[in-house]
Amino acid sequence: MKVIFFGVRDSEVQFFEKLKNKYNYELTLAQGVLTLDRIDLIKDHNCVIVRGADKLDKTLLQAIKDQGVEYVFTRTVGFDHIDIPTGHELGFKMARVASYSPTAIAELAFSLAHSLSRKSAYWAYQSVNKNFKMDQYGFSKELKNSVVGIIGTGRIGYEAAKMFKAFGCEVLGYDIKPNSNFEDVIKYVDLDYALANADILSFHMPYIKGQNDKLINKELISKMKDGAILINTSRGQIQDEQAILDAIKSNKLAGAGLDVWNTEKDYLFKTLDSIDDPVIKGLLNLYPKVLLTPHIGSYTDEAASNMIEYSLDNLNEYLTTGDCKNKL
Repeated sequence: MKVIFFGVRDSEVQFFEKLKNKYNYELTLAQGVLTLDRIDLIKDHNCVIVRGADKLDKTLLQAIKDQGVEYVFTRTVGFDHIDIPTGHELGFKMARVASYSPTAIAELAFSLAHSLSRKSAYWAYQSVNKNFKMDQYGFSKELKNSVVGIIGTGRIGYEAAKMFKAFGCEVLGYDIKPNSNFEDVIKYVDLDYALANADILSFHMPYIKGQNDKLINKELISKMKDGAILINTSRGQIQDEQAILDAIKSNKLAGAGLDVWNTEKDYLFKTLDSIDDPVIKGLLNLYPKVLLTPHIGSYTDEAASNMIEYSLDNLNEYLTTGDCKNKL
């Protein structure tokens, strides 16, 4: 069984080495994305495993089929980069990674929030610019004196809540399905209460097309506490970047930490000379009030290992049972 992984980073090779003998598949590691002009790389492979930057549209899926590939997987939780209906029509067996280390994303959300709250990113920026004076903007509230709202209390949201709780924060939570097992850490409230009372709001939810598109919009932000900090490490599609930009400029929000944004696929894995999108450019220009990171939530040792191993597990499940619990 020959398997090719695309989007392999140097930092991940060590985990492929550790896992390559679990099922004794023959693994090919390819850096960069899968495109039509690289289709020859998949020749003689049975399984192609991609990640979010690979856009598998109808044309590319047909080209993959023409190479004799039977399995098309993504080693990500999201799968909107794959034309699933076309994949079914072509007879592919498809799967995704249902989850990976929740701590990876929770840690990022916490670190972004803490950097903005304690103004550490601001002070580092000032020091780089050889400005060592104290000023009013850099004065901060200790994190333990803050109220934190966790919007979406699944595995990731709960891990984030525990981190904030460990620092002494009062943690409010909102979820359409509250979990009574989490009430030792989270005080469940309605959404409007969380918005109005939280000094830091951290969003942890999947994107469900047609249900929570641009949930973080002008109306929602208007209900937030003045001077609050907004964190989104979940999905870019749930936020309106223009509304966030306007809120920072007007000082409605004190800061924002965003690991995701709507047009991120136009930027990820690239070094650019300029940014044409005026909204993204505007957010970047507001550093260090806005901390924009290139979807690094899963860029940790444990998460990387999970995504590789669970993808191999998916293939083994198909091969041994004919089905897969994580099928698409």
